[in-house]
Order: sequence, then C-alpha cells, then structure tokens
Amino acid sequence: MATVEKTDRIAAMNRTVKIEASLACANFKNLEADIEQLSAGGIDFLHVDIMDGKFVPNFALNFGIMQTARELCSIPQECHLMVVEPERYIDKTIASGAEYVAIHFEATYDVQKALQQIRGNGAKSGIVLNPATPLTNLEYIMDDIDMVTIMTVNPGSAGQRLIPAMLRKIKDVSALLSSTGHDNVEVQVDGNVSFQHIPAMVAAGATMLVGGTSSVFHKDYSIGDAIAAVREIVKGVEAAQW
Repeated sequence: MATVEKTDRIAAMNRTVKIEASLACANFKNLEADIEQLSAGGIDFLHVDIMDGKFVPNFALNFGIMQTARELCSIPQECHLMVVEPERYIDKTIASGAEYVAIHFEATYDVQKALQQIRGNGAKSGIVLNPATPLTNLEYIMDDIDMVTIMTVNPGSAGQRLIPAMLRKIKDVSALLSSTGHDNVEVQVDGNVSFQHIPAMVAAGATMLVGGTSSVFHKDYSIGDAIAAVREIVKGVEAAQW
C-alpha cells in the first residue's frame, strides 16, 4: 500500500471519500434496477462518461441517459466530457443534471474560459489529467477548479490495466493542492478503481473514486455488497493512517 506524509494524511482525513458509480458499466437491459440498487446502497454520485468518437475512439452515453437517470433517482451526477470542444456541450450537460462537469486540457483551446462557463452555469468545474498530462498544467487554473481527475488509464475504454506511476501522480497532485491552499479541491481517480487498488489510491489522497467493473459493478458482487465493500476498504485505510 502506498504511504503518505503526515501532512498529506491530515488533509485527506479532513475530507469524506466519495464513491461513484460509472454509469457506462451498468446493465442497460435493466438500468432502472441497477439505479435502484445504487440508490439503496448509498452511492454518492453517478459518473457519466460522454464520448464523441473523436477525442477518444469510442462513443458512450448521452444526455438522454442523464435525463433518464435523473428521473429515476436523486443521486447527484458528475459528468466526464471526453469530447472535442467541450464548451459546445457544457450548458446542455448541466441542464441534463450534472452537478460536476470535467473537461480535458487537450480538448479545448481555452481551458480557463470553459471552466468559467461551467461555474457560470451553476455547476462545479473539473479538469482531467490524462496519464501523460503534467501537473504543471494546473499552475494557473487552480482557482478555477473544484475537482482534479487523475486518469490512471488512457481514456476511452473500460477494462484497462492501471498505469503504476499514476499512484504517485495522485499523491503528487494532492500535495500540490495542499501546498497551494487548495485543499477544498476534490481529487478524483478514474480508471481501474478496483478493490485491489483502492487502498493505495485513498492513501495517496483520492477523495472521489469512480467505480466500474472492478469494484461497484464487479461480476462477483451485488451492487449493494460491492459499495459496502468499497466503504470498508476506505475505512480500513483511514484507520491505518492514524
């Protein structure tokens, strides 16, 4: 398990770790039942991946699914826009129910303007760092973000293996936010958030965990049992840090 310095531990412990369900991994033959189980299990957010087939090679989800989920439950939604020129879709994303909207540096010419557009429409803004995207890109936008997403795999498809160096990147971004007085910014982790890797992710400072087929929608667990298992793992890490 990864370790963190004492100051990092204190910062992490002062925030509740939120568990998210990656809606793209749900059973769309019986979506309503899955959402009912997620709601009963106390999931904190629905994570919605929207892909345009250009920024990433795949397509995923859409605003109609967001609106359907909104009708079926009161679980807050957090949306990851993997699209070219995300500013074209920000307003509709928020109107469809997103409380957080996350965009990629590489997808727009004016990152700061897009982040301000998100906040200006009443949502919380997130910036996504691909595995090769350096932390230096955060230097002049930290006042404009509410969440940093660390991709532990390259975006676009599920079931990939975690890139080991990304565990260090979670720790590094957590330390950067703390050292610059931005402890209120959430550190989200997306990609192979598995029962195996969650302890190291939380120990490194993750505060939002996007669970897919390797945790929340694991084939060997019911959704409720999987959520409970994740919460127990998080509690165990928090207890071990003290």
